[in-house]
Amino acid sequence: MPSSVPTRGHVIALIALLSLLWGSTWIVIAGGLRDLPPFTSAAARFLIAALAMSAIAPAIARREGGSRAPWKLGFVLGTLNFGASYAIVYWTETHLPSGIVSVLWAVFPMLMAASSSWFLAGETLTARQWAGFTLGFAGVALLFATDLHDFGAHGIPAAGMLLVSPIVSCIGTVVLKREGKGVSSALVNRDAMWIGAAILTTLAFAFERHASPEWTPRAIGSVVYLALAGTVLTFSLYFWLLRNTEAWRLSTISYVTPAVALLLGTFVGNEPFTRWTLAGSLTILAGVVLATFRPR
Repeated sequence: MPSSVPTRGHVIALIALLSLLWGSTWIVIAGGLRDLPPFTSAAARFLIAALAMSAIAPAIARREGGSRAPWKLGFVLGTLNFGASYAIVYWTETHLPSGIVSVLWAVFPMLMAASSSWFLAGETLTARQWAGFTLGFAGVALLFATDLHDFGAHGIPAAGMLLVSPIVSCIGTVVLKREGKGVSSALVNRDAMWIGAAILTTLAFAFERHASPEWTPRAIGSVVYLALAGTVLTFSLYFWLLRNTEAWRLSTISYVTPAVALLLGTFVGNEPFTRWTLAGSLTILAGVVLATFRPR
């Protein structure tokens, strides 16, 4: 992990990588849920991720620098960003298509934009950036508004429950940005993963102990990919970037991932892709340009 402050070009490149990886995770989660109950699948993902992160975190921390994170910081991240947020996402994907779930989750940048300007000193947004966030949110609204009537009776409550996930993730991210200055992102990430794994394992035992998971090659591949590429790599990069760039800039990742997830859902998962899907995706990407690129 780089130890110096990243250049603007490096930040943009890493944001693009994170967008692609996280965009792919939605369809991979859906694939694994064909064979595994939601909490069991999520718990296995974070147990593997925590073990892998424990192996590499000391080396990354030495190169990265920073002090050991207080246990309270890891507890907040593990409880909100990992435990609660992913429990909701996995449960929701048993009721809604992966692309739609990713679109609904994309309210996160708007929450981060408001939270950053209210609670994080020095991150006041310009009118151009607010316009980008507004345009991106309009694209999100267009996408799920045109599909919402197809969710059925169980879909609307599931969609409402899903919105809790970006809210708790926003809270955890703001706490990390405010309280995590100077701490090692690798170590706080490791601690949070263990707490998230413990919470998800507890949920799996409480609600799915009588279920019959099928550990097929598809299920195992899903868990391993999500653990290593979709959790260890992505959150290591994300939390490191969070120390070195504005929180609002990173939150724009959630504008791009729905477009990636919808395309993968269409071509891999046979999910519908209509003219409204195309219009909403292009609107989201236009919002990213406005919100991310500022005049020098």
